[in-house]
Amino acid sequence: MSDSVFITGLVCETIVGVYDFERVAPRELLVDLDMDWDNRPAGQSDDLGLALNYDAVSQRVRAVVSSLQPQLIETLAEAVAADLLATFELSRLTLTLHKPGAVPGTQSLGVRITRQRAS
Repeated sequence: MSDSVFITGLVCETIVGVYDFERVAPRELLVDLDMDWDNRPAGQSDDLGLALNYDAVSQRVRAVVSSLQPQLIETLAEAVAADLLATFELSRLTLTLHKPGAVPGTQSLGVRITRQRAS
């Protein structure tokens, strides 16, 4: 299948980092998602119930991110991916987690992971 639903630049906040100064206040992170989803049923029927609800996905991502305060963004990425695969019964997703301004002289840095639901 080559259909997908994507979300780009979803703003989330949490405390994340290994250094003391990073653990003082929440910071903005950006999340990009590309989720495999068969769009044909929704497209043919115009039925929201058959579409992947990107508002619900966005709310879920924000909830998971804000509930955790890990040291590593890798931990956040794994937690978000696992939650989305289970909650929305996705078969596969690619998640990019950006940590803007984490290293001086860079616009952003981050991690990108691709995960599949266990069979």
